[in-house]
Amino acid sequence: MSEISNVYLIGPMGSGKTAVGRQLARLLHLSFYDSDVEIERRTGVDIPYIFEKEGEAGFRDRECEVIDSLTQLQNVVVATGGGAVLRDQNRTCLAQRGRVVYLKTGIAQQLERTRHGRQRPLLYTDDPETRLRELMAQRAPLYESLASITVETDGRHVRTVADEIVQLLRDPVLT
Repeated sequence: MSEISNVYLIGPMGSGKTAVGRQLARLLHLSFYDSDVEIERRTGVDIPYIFEKEGEAGFRDRECEVIDSLTQLQNVVVATGGGAVLRDQNRTCLAQRGRVVYLKTGIAQQLERTRHGRQRPLLYTDDPETRLRELMAQRAPLYESLASITVETDGRHVRTVADEIVQLLRDPVLT
């Protein structure tokens, strides 16, 4: 599918960006990247360590560099971190260099999908549900304004979501 060069997945943690991104890349015959994995590869440490040593601001600086780099590639699907939309520069790179797909999910689904993970420093709190609600209140308007396609992921299989995205990407009304 040469008409679809780059696809960027945005959405909150637990929305399925990585799993859907891998499947979507297979379906579209594109390369897959996860911006968080790329940050870890480049730094040689995990994200909780970066948060511990540099704080969220340091992590966001690194994320900005990686988003800029990954969006300059061609024929890729990139799963971004949930907070990638917070920086103007990231939003500009994503919007200008490919199609942006918002994987929308509810708080209950996020809680279910993130409850066993230890790689989410923003959820190192006694009340993850309240934290997820705060993050969603801040980020949802950014996700919605940036995305050209929005797909619900609650209670859906990865393949079903990826298939829907492929159909929407091929829709001439949206292209």
